[in-house]
Amino acid sequence: KELLTFLSKKFENVIKEYPVIKRPWGSYEVFMVGKHYLVKKLIIKPKSSISLQKHKFRSEHWVVVKGTGRFYFDEEIYKVKVNESIYIPKLKKHKIENMGKTDLIIIEVQTGAYLSEDDVIRFSDNYGRV
Repeated sequence: KELLTFLSKKFENVIKEYPVIKRPWGSYEVFMVGKHYLVKKLIIKPKSSISLQKHKFRSEHWVVVKGTGRFYFDEEIYKVKVNESIYIPKLKKHKIENMGKTDLIIIEVQTGAYLSEDDVIRFSDNYGRV
């Protein structure tokens, strides 16, 4: 018991690492979690997209760090590329698709009182998820 306590304190950063979560469109990895924020890296495969969705309890800030995407925000469509950012208020429909031939990488910062994946409300999805 003492050894486990010692190791958990000594290697706290290793124990708290999050796995890479696979999705049909690519993957995401959680980097950091705080009381009202969560930071992720999204990797969207070429010619793939996330679902058209919104969130009841959280806002999102996206920064494109690699690739080019097509961003759908309510009825508007924007092209986004490296070093551009997007703010998505809660309750706004949004979607991003990778228009390129290489991975689209986005750093996502979620803010809000509730930051769980079950906050996703999907309107359409290329992969049959509800």
